[in-house]
Amino acid sequence: MSFKIRHKRYKKSPDKRPNQFNNPLYYGCKVTQDLATIIFLEVNTMTGAIIGDIVGSRFEFHNHKSKEFTLFTPCCFFTDDTVMTLAVAKALNEYETITDYDDFKMTLIKSMHEIGNHYPNCGYGGRFYGWIRNRRTTPYNSYGNGSAMRVSPVGWYAKSLDEAERLAKATAVVTHNHPEGIKGAVSVAGAIYLARTGSTMNELRKYVSRFYKIDFTLNRIRPTYGFHETCQDSVPEAFEAFFESVSFEDAIRNAISIGGDSDTIAAITGSVAEAFYGVENKLKETAVSYLDERLLKIYNEFNNKTEVK
Repeated sequence: MSFKIRHKRYKKSPDKRPNQFNNPLYYGCKVTQDLATIIFLEVNTMTGAIIGDIVGSRFEFHNHKSKEFTLFTPCCFFTDDTVMTLAVAKALNEYETITDYDDFKMTLIKSMHEIGNHYPNCGYGGRFYGWIRNRRTTPYNSYGNGSAMRVSPVGWYAKSLDEAERLAKATAVVTHNHPEGIKGAVSVAGAIYLARTGSTMNELRKYVSRFYKIDFTLNRIRPTYGFHETCQDSVPEAFEAFFESVSFEDAIRNAISIGGDSDTIAAITGSVAEAFYGVENKLKETAVSYLDERLLKIYNEFNNKTEVK
């Protein structure tokens, strides 16, 4: 098992990268600190989504409306969120540059069928399971949050915001061709791209406001928020969990604490939070230890292919 580790330096700024050193919840980045810089351990993969999925797996149907819990336990496992995220990564692994989006979509469909059928019992929604089991190639107008939870590799692969948004749409429309399904994928991939290329929290809020009006706080919705599998009722909540965070781990805890579709919300939150904060090696290694050899191979191939830009 090998990991490609890179360090990215950020000047200290209250808006850009908050100071985590005195936060007892935080151990999300291995850091050194001096008067001028903070060094964050950054990983150029979709690890944040995988961590969110695995941490959230045991809470999906047993919601835990608190930020106090153990991240990883023997009860945790990867779900369809991780499997389909890696299916997208596997399709992207086939290309140095994508110019023919129709060809890419067919490659993606093949990847989703192949990997999805290898893991038939990992929690797919009913219509999606029928789609992979019967190897269908036409979409079914879904606006479920599956389009948003699997898109994170696109945010790391893309070389521009425009490419991130175009590729995100391509990954969505093979199944989730409803405008809300597309919007969920595009907004998440775009936010990941912007976060990893240095956008501030305020800039990310402004970008996301193009897609969603987020006029609530986590404290306000936590008591009554229930289980929702649509993009429009879970992606904004996942973004708010990130916006209210002070570290990667805090973002994951925020996402779990509101309940609902916990693994998917945490996967979406984690995908953006990783791009903004980075992820500590310890968390990353723990998460990938849950993957089997097949999935780990895809993970490492994508990790070796992409670079922090």
